[in-house]
Amino acid sequence: MKILFNKSDELNVQKVQVCSILLRKMNLNLSKTFIFFFLFSFSSFSQEIEKDSVKVTQLNEVVLSSVRAKDKSPITFTNISKKEIVKRNLGQDIPVLLSYQPSVVTSTDAGNGVGYTYMRVRGSDGSRINVTLNGVPFNDSESHGTFFVNLPDFASSIESAQLQRGVGTSTNGAGAFGASLNMETKSYQEKAHAEIANSIGSFGTQKHTVSFGSGLHNNFEINGRLSQIASDGYIDRASTNMFGYFFNANYIKENTIIKLIAFGGKEKTYQAWYGLEDEEMLANNRTYNIAGMYYDENGNIQFYDNETDNYWQNHFQLHWSETWNPKWRSNVSLHYTIGKGFFEQYKDDEDLADYNLPSYNGNTVADLVRRRWLDNDFFGATFTLNYDSQKTDFQIGGAANRYLGKHYGEVIKTQYYIPGMNRYYDNFGNKDDVNVYTKLSHEIVDKLNVFADLQYRMVFYKATSLAFSDVDDTFRFFNPKVGLNYQWNAASMFYGYFGIANKEPRRDDYESGSTKPERLYDFELGWKYNTKKIKVNTNAFYMNYKDQLVLTGALNDVGAPVFTNSGKSYRVGLEIDAQIQLSKKLFLQPNVTLSQNKNKDFFFQRDGELQNLGDTDIAFSPNIIAGNNFTFLPLKGLQISLLSKYVGKQYMGNIDAEKSTLEAYFVNDFNVNYEWKINRGIQSILFSGLVNNIFDVQYESNGYFYTYDDDSSGNTITYEGAGFYPQAGINFLAGITIMF
Repeated sequence: MKILFNKSDELNVQKVQVCSILLRKMNLNLSKTFIFFFLFSFSSFSQEIEKDSVKVTQLNEVVLSSVRAKDKSPITFTNISKKEIVKRNLGQDIPVLLSYQPSVVTSTDAGNGVGYTYMRVRGSDGSRINVTLNGVPFNDSESHGTFFVNLPDFASSIESAQLQRGVGTSTNGAGAFGASLNMETKSYQEKAHAEIANSIGSFGTQKHTVSFGSGLHNNFEINGRLSQIASDGYIDRASTNMFGYFFNANYIKENTIIKLIAFGGKEKTYQAWYGLEDEEMLANNRTYNIAGMYYDENGNIQFYDNETDNYWQNHFQLHWSETWNPKWRSNVSLHYTIGKGFFEQYKDDEDLADYNLPSYNGNTVADLVRRRWLDNDFFGATFTLNYDSQKTDFQIGGAANRYLGKHYGEVIKTQYYIPGMNRYYDNFGNKDDVNVYTKLSHEIVDKLNVFADLQYRMVFYKATSLAFSDVDDTFRFFNPKVGLNYQWNAASMFYGYFGIANKEPRRDDYESGSTKPERLYDFELGWKYNTKKIKVNTNAFYMNYKDQLVLTGALNDVGAPVFTNSGKSYRVGLEIDAQIQLSKKLFLQPNVTLSQNKNKDFFFQRDGELQNLGDTDIAFSPNIIAGNNFTFLPLKGLQISLLSKYVGKQYMGNIDAEKSTLEAYFVNDFNVNYEWKINRGIQSILFSGLVNNIFDVQYESNGYFYTYDDDSSGNTITYEGAGFYPQAGINFLAGITIMF
């Protein structure tokens, strides 16, 4: 191995000075970042590694082989590269960056893509999308939710991602009932590097990022990132302040890779969970936010200034990947995630006895401020053993994970006094999740490949709550998947797939009385056409559910969506996406999903009578989703893109009520990037601009629907209501990234 030192000490000092200024801007104490500067200084030495001196098997070939579909897999999937993410990575969260993928619909509480953001795939929300980070489950074990707000600027540390639609291949964590998203974080680079990225935009949005890599030195490499993102939000007071980090230490020698990864962050977000249910305000004051609203002693409306969500989450992963010989590879991973946080609320006219608090001078009701806490630990191990020959790819793997969750509430003050240490509720939720699987892909005859994937999963869940009786449930699921892949010719490939997925209820499902596990039978039939200038993926799907937990459209008392078992339901549709090179400078990436999403024989209590409404539309499931990315490369280094998204009409409930309609919308974003190559100390400078919703469309991408009964007249009458989450009109983000 030959080491060349080709960066000057003077340039190194300049880098540290620049980063010092940026870190001060990010309100970071320099003494706390001494280690970061030491590592950054170390990164001033670059190396030239002779190609044959180290034989390296990339992490994504070993770790991710257990969760990712390959080209010959009969799975419906889309790969997203780092280059695609970088183009629009100016502060918005991961769901928004993926919004132009097939069958994807995104939404954000604050209205501008920063803070709490969500995505649905084929109508399935984030609690039904299995997300893994380097093969480690990310979904919260109890809620099954995917809270990307807890990973600020994680997009800056992603090397690649794969979005599988449908059941897909076996993975770790809860079952995929709409899609799987697995993300690979940055690996290592042989040469030292550094990067400073800053962006600003509408609604006070700003992002500051510093990243570095030491380069490979004596088989070791270290890289990392520090980020801060802040925004006032489009919605009133929907501000966000987030700090994120990522550090990665690698040991690479011959056929061995050992990676120690630490990442996470802290967020403080003013709540905008409740949307806007006043139709007049929706028309005239779209940014109104009811969170934190209360009435003072004179009956005037006031807003509590700390109606916020606060959460810290830290992830630690250790991966050992080994290539034993040309055919056998293995990976063992250990992981630990620790999270803790609360949301704070002002509540007026509360009964003090409900909080185990004494009255004050005969007053049993008072205004108060409460905090509801979640304190959790998640840890475990995953493993994969892979045999790969010319015709056969065989894997055996699995995982064992434990989740320990604490739920408790405290009152920090009342209008009369400040209570001592108190907890008005104190509950827990503990969960063990164990799975083993085996996967086989084998070319049985020339051009015909068979795929089989068998998973056995056990879930043990114990929980207490004020809303339900103690839970002590055990679930045992068998999840088989089979498929065929036929390579018709060099350009065309056909595949067929059948898979079964089972899924346990969430904690909130127990609270709403929906305690049945779900089952999904997924049928996929596809054609892939791939030439130099045209790539087309066509896929037909039929997803048949038993006891599917569908969104009712309603929210619970903390703004979380409510689900209910719908009995029998199905989704059937056609997905088409393509990449078309019109010329050397013009490219199209269109996609469209046409679907029908139905509950069968849906029963609903209306006007005091249980009624069979027949087949109804599943909530939040539009029949058409379409997108396009038109890209123009007029000059070397310059890229201009027009991104379009159409989402058809959808219902926010399951009873086809007009009141629950979420109208169709069509939005367009304009993205421009120019990379100035320098290669003199500074490698390049990337200028990026993004104008969202360039035609200033007023639209709502999410909402909720509720019903209530009134029997004051002697007859029970069912009334309906709805709320909406308005999204921002035209707005912009602009950034500059300096790469050393």
